[in-house]
Amino acid sequence: MRQEIVIVGRGGQGAQTAGNQLAQAFFAEGKHVQSFATYGGARRGGPVASSIRVDDKPVRVRCNIERASALLCFDSSLLDAELLKVADRETRIVVNTTKPKEAFGHLGDYRIIPVDGLGIAIKFGVGKFVNSSLLGALAGILDDPGLDTLCEVIAQTAPGKTEQNLAACRYACDVARTAN
Repeated sequence: MRQEIVIVGRGGQGAQTAGNQLAQAFFAEGKHVQSFATYGGARRGGPVASSIRVDDKPVRVRCNIERASALLCFDSSLLDAELLKVADRETRIVVNTTKPKEAFGHLGDYRIIPVDGLGIAIKFGVGKFVNSSLLGALAGILDDPGLDTLCEVIAQTAPGKTEQNLAACRYACDVARTAN
């Protein structure tokens, strides 16, 4: 089954790293994966996106994602009409925010799952590094990759504070499953 996922954030927040980790987790589960990043003019602080295509068969499409099955938004200020052009009513959208789902009602009828990735990261002692929290939340709404596979990849690619990152990932997964 093909999935197309877009991760957006600001330069320096870790959206590209999260995209690479997610792609590795899918690959570890035997999926065919294509992953690519796009940057604006300013890499530090400017909008960046990481796009991942996943399928059971080889991925031959070589263009930007036009219809995402899931979005992961590291910065809620980036969740606007322009970004939502790649979404439809079935697209699941995880947003790093302390705001409730109703705060995004002005955007239309989308499947928005708010997760306080920063709060979770701080709670588990990883500071402002939200990758593990937000990837865990994304795993909570997707069928693949499995949480255990994602945690294995995080353990291999996030050498500092491994146990804290894994705890944040698992916790955020539960938060997103409950909110979905």
